Amino acid sequence: MSRPEHEVADIIRRFGESFIINHQPNSYQLRVLQALSMCRTAALGGHKYRCDNCGSEHISYNSCRNRHCPKCQSVKQAFWIEDRIKSAYPVRHYHIVFTVPEVLNEICTIDSKWFYNQLFQAVWDVLCSFGYSHYAVESGAICILHTWGQNLSLHPHIHCIVPALGYSVRGKMKHIGKTGKYLYPVTRLSLKFRGRFMDAVKKYLTRKELLPDYRDQIKAAWSKPWVVFCEPSMGKPEHVVGYLGQYTHRVAITNHRIVNITDHQVVFSLKDYSDQGRQKITCLSAEEFLRRFCMHILPRGFVKIRHYGIYSLRFLTTILKKGGKMVLQQVETTAERINRLIGVDIICCPSCRKGRLIPASVIPRSRSPTLP
Repeated sequence: MSRPEHEVADIIRRFGESFIINHQPNSYQLRVLQALSMCRTAALGGHKYRCDNCGSEHISYNSCRNRHCPKCQSVKQAFWIEDRIKSAYPVRHYHIVFTVPEVLNEICTIDSKWFYNQLFQAVWDVLCSFGYSHYAVESGAICILHTWGQNLSLHPHIHCIVPALGYSVRGKMKHIGKTGKYLYPVTRLSLKFRGRFMDAVKKYLTRKELLPDYRDQIKAAWSKPWVVFCEPSMGKPEHVVGYLGQYTHRVAITNHRIVNITDHQVVFSLKDYSDQGRQKITCLSAEEFLRRFCMHILPRGFVKIRHYGIYSLRFLTTILKKGGKMVLQQVETTAERINRLIGVDIICCPSCRKGRLIPASVIPRSRSPTLP
C-alpha cells in the first residue's frame, strides 16, 4: 500500500497548539499527541544504513510505538494474529458485538476507565452465565474494546470471539452449540447485558452522588433496545483469528482515510452503515477532529484486549497446564518475521533492490520543538 499523502501527525503539527489552548487535553493525551507528531521523524532519532551492493545510504527514523498511532500498528497486528493462531482451539467460533446506546456517552466521559472496565465485566458476566445456563460449561472469549464510530464520535462497543467449546463441571472439554447459526439467543443476550451494565451504572452514580443529575439518561437507556450483533459460526481457527485480527490494533482513524487538510478543516472518508456501508466524504474543523481523536485515547495502562474463561492465561497454565515446559523454537529476527508475515523486506536496498542494508551509524534524537 502506498504512503498516504496526509497523516494524523500532520494535523497535530499544524493545529495542535491552538487545540491545546482552546480544549486543554489532559497530560496523558498531550503525551500521546506529542508521540504521534514525532513518529518516524528526526525528533526520535534513527539509524543510517549503507547498501552492501550499490553503496547508497538510507536513513530510517524510529517509530513512536504508541498504540494510538496509525503508523505503528500493522506489524503488531501481524505478530498478534500469528501468536493467537498457535493457541486457538480447533473448533467453530462466533463473532459477537456488544454495544451500549449513545445516550450513555455523557456518563462515559465522567470516568472512561471505570466505564470501559465495567463494560468488559458486564460482557463476560453475560457470556459466562449463558455458558453455564445453556451448556453447563465454563465458556471462553477473546474481547476487544473499540470506542469510535466512523465519524470519530464516541461509540463504545466490544468485539468478542467465542469458541463453541467449554470446560464442563466434570472436568472435561465439551463441544457446545447446535447445528444452527448462533451460539446463544441474541435477544436474551441483549436483555441480560442491559440489566447487568445498567445495574453497575446506577450503583456507580449513587456512590458518586450523581444519580439525580443523570436520571433522564438512565431512563432513556432503559427504554432503548440494546444492540448485540452475532454472526454465524466461522471456519477454521486461522480464519477466525485472522478475522478478529482486523479489529485488534485498529485506531480511531487510519491515515489512508484522510483525504485532505485545508487551512481550517480535515476532510476524510467514512462508511455510512445507514446506507449499506457506502463510502462517503465528510469534514470536521481541525480542532474538532483533534478533540474527537482525543476521546479515543485510552486511559494510561488500560488493557483493551482481554482473554476470559478457557482462553485466559489462568486456565491455560493451571487447568490445561500448557506452557509449563519451555519449547525451543528456531530463532527468527524481527526483520525476517515481518518479511514472512506481511511481505515487506525492510533490509532490502530500495535503490538497487539487490543489496542488503547494513547499519552504518546511529542518529541521535534531535531537540525539535514540542507541543506546549
